[in-house]
Amino acid sequence: MSDVESQLRDQFMDAFANASFPVKNQMSLVPALPNGPGTKFEADDVTITAMELAAKLGKHQDFPYEDAESLVDDIMAGLKEEGMI
Repeated sequence: MSDVESQLRDQFMDAFANASFPVKNQMSLVPALPNGPGTKFEADDVTITAMELAAKLGKHQDFPYEDAESLVDDIMAGLKEEGMI
């Protein structure tokens, strides 16, 4: 795992760990984000907003999620598949 991937994964885990699981859709995650949909995740020269995650990774997510780890696994896989990291 690259340094960027590791940093982003840690940030996603921190952000989504406080979500009320199970989460049934993307909107269920918004209250867990420190700045709501405007939350930014940054690692080296990569910056991704929560809105970008929702818009670009919807097809890579398989709701409902029972825990943050499975959600973050799918986010990371989607980011790779979309060439965002």
